[in-house]
Formats: sequence, C-alpha cells, structure tokens
Amino acid sequence: MLATPSETLACPDTARQHRLAAQLAYMIPGATTIRVRLPHPKQAWLHPHAIATDAVGEPIELSRTTARIATRWVLQVWPNTDRTRSRTFELATANLTRSNLAAARRGR
Repeated sequence: MLATPSETLACPDTARQHRLAAQLAYMIPGATTIRVRLPHPKQAWLHPHAIATDAVGEPIELSRTTARIATRWVLQVWPNTDRTRSRTFELATANLTRSNLAAARRGR
C-alpha cells in the first residue's frame, strides 16, 4: 500500500478496524458502542477511559482492565486521532466518530 509524505497509509486498513470491532464485541458481550477517551473526565492525569453501551443505550459495566484495554486498542488503530476528545466506536460498522459528551449529559 502506498504511503503519503506524512508516512501514513494512503487508504485506511479497514480490515484492522473490523477485526478490532469483532474482538471488542467478543470481549464485551452485548456492547454496540464504546466511547473512549484518554483523560478520565473526573481525574487530572492521563488515564484510559471507556464507556460501553448496549443496543438500548444503557451503559455496560466494565472492569478497569477491560476499559483500559479497549481504549488502548481503539487508539492504536487510529493513532492520528485527537486523544483529548471523546470518540465513539460503533462495533457494527467499525466506525470511529467524535462524541459530544456535553450533549449526551443533557439528554440530547
């Protein structure tokens, strides 16, 4: 695969994204989306943070280890993403989108 001058691949490796979605779906049964963020919203230091939700939008409880692994795996697949902003990884489509936590807290 050809690389651009910035040494990034010219076309994304979608197979890697789909493999990650399958691995996370296996690791977190019932999850449809995973919201990841490097700094935990309630802590000042960098700490991988993840919130998994099911098809209805209800949160799925994750252990600290599972949350850290899920966040690190997602950030490794998308290394150039802004790590200070929340991102939502949809397991069905293997797409990573920017999340808006403020709107989610207000119920929008």
